[in-house]
Amino acid sequence: MEKQIEFYENKLAFEMDPSDLYDAFKNSTAFIALDTRQAFGYKNEHIPTAINIPHKEMTDENTKHLDKSKTYVCYCDGIGCNASTKGALKMTKLGFKVKELMGGIEWWKFDGYATEGIKPTDGFTFKCAC
Repeated sequence: MEKQIEFYENKLAFEMDPSDLYDAFKNSTAFIALDTRQAFGYKNEHIPTAINIPHKEMTDENTKHLDKSKTYVCYCDGIGCNASTKGALKMTKLGFKVKELMGGIEWWKFDGYATEGIKPTDGFTFKCAC
């Protein structure tokens, strides 16, 4: 039973669902959504206030402007896409605090939250505490 508890604690330490992220945005400035998809995906649609750094382009140089005191919540399209996992791994190796958004932008929309971009979706919006 102890191993199982440890497994679930570790899982929660490194993942969050859309509801958790939405609540984090409403209540804190410590979280930043990081879209790890290619730029065209971000331009079409992204989580409000998200920044875009495609996982293939993450380096010390193009992340040096980011605040290492924040937690970066990596996301991609969702199930069937592993760009968020690749991005989370790279960001962790670069010294950032990272979580991965379960279900990506698809589950964000499924849970009823709005997106921004060329093809935004309506949904619940939030006022960032930033």
